[in-house]
Amino acid sequence: MSGPTRPRAVLVGPMGAGKTTVAELLATAWGTTARDTDRDVEAAEGRTISDIFVDSGEEAFRTLERAAVAEALATHDGVLALGGGAVLDPGTRELLAGHRVVFLRVGLSDAVKRVGLGTARPLLLGNVRGRIKALLDERTPIYEAVATVVVDTDGRSPQDVAEDVLAALADVAPEGEA
Repeated sequence: MSGPTRPRAVLVGPMGAGKTTVAELLATAWGTTARDTDRDVEAAEGRTISDIFVDSGEEAFRTLERAAVAEALATHDGVLALGGGAVLDPGTRELLAGHRVVFLRVGLSDAVKRVGLGTARPLLLGNVRGRIKALLDERTPIYEAVATVVVDTDGRSPQDVAEDVLAALADVAPEGEA
């Protein structure tokens, strides 16, 4: 029997990178399922992430997120998309070691276009463009540090990005299969 269940790939990156969309395309290509830890948190809590931030605060959300990521990494064998801030947690970064982690890199202009200025994202209250730039500046080195491969998404369709991910991962064996 093989070892513990592991995702085929884990997608990380900022909001607007296309993690959920690309995860679904990869899952279809591989004949498996896609899972999004933000959706897991919302389902478990029965409320949106925005409501969790407003009612309970970011720290409470990050605790829920950490648990959702740990559970998904241990039990999901398809494609996993993490929330944009999940990699901020040192424990989560440790859990990602040994997984095939794909950083979907997006630039400021494309991220702003994809997220939109009328967003309901709690970390973007106020100056959306300025907040996205600050988040990209803060988080990009962390995404790069946990990534097995990096795929640029700017100006590209989700299908093109998914094809690049498939090609990049074809050369990266899952842990234990090298």
